[in-house]
Amino acid sequence: MSYSIAEVAELTDLTPDTLRYYERDGLMLHPVDRSATGHRRYTDGDLTWINLLTCLRGTGMPIRDVRRYAELVRSGEGTEQARLDLLRAHRVQVLARLAEVQEHLGAIDRKIGIYSAKLEALDLERTPGASVDT
Repeated sequence: MSYSIAEVAELTDLTPDTLRYYERDGLMLHPVDRSATGHRRYTDGDLTWINLLTCLRGTGMPIRDVRRYAELVRSGEGTEQARLDLLRAHRVQVLARLAEVQEHLGAIDRKIGIYSAKLEALDLERTPGASVDT
């Protein structure tokens, strides 16, 4: 199937400018096909690749590393170890950030607990006939 840039933008939640940037900056596996009128025509394979790019960027992979990964994939067989090394290194960074976010979430949850308990105690004090033991 073939998709216009507007269709791909809608399917991927990216802007047409971002899609053009990916192509211009060498992040795509190959130049995007063009129609007879010169409009970009994306394939299902392009969509799959764009979704991977979105995943890599969404997990904080720097553009230089995404570009390097794309170069390795374009280079084909014989680059699997370098690709694996790049992805494993990125995974370590993602796990470290995830642990940090989980720690921060724990702090937020503790504060929510403190304020919830405080407000619940205030509600009990304001309710006529309610005891603190309930």
